[in-house]
Amino acid sequence: MLDEVDPAAFIADKAYDADPLIKKIEERQITPVIPSRKNRRDPRKISFQLYKNRNIIERFFARLKQFRGIATRYDKLKSTVLAAVQLVSAIIGIN
Repeated sequence: MLDEVDPAAFIADKAYDADPLIKKIEERQITPVIPSRKNRRDPRKISFQLYKNRNIIERFFARLKQFRGIATRYDKLKSTVLAAVQLVSAIIGIN
């Protein structure tokens, strides 16, 4: 899935702190914003200002999952799911 997007930064939590993933991200010249696990020998420096933005995205997905059709993904076509997500996103944005 990472091959289909080209972001400036990859923001994730500590669960994604794996050397192969970080190496792949850095090869594509994407900034990894992943805090190091506490058992890592040499912790990486990250931008906590960028990491704080992760909370906004997490809250959006929590609101998105409240809509049953999207949470269970009844629609099988990619275009139909995308249309439903866009519709629900507009509803969330209005409220």
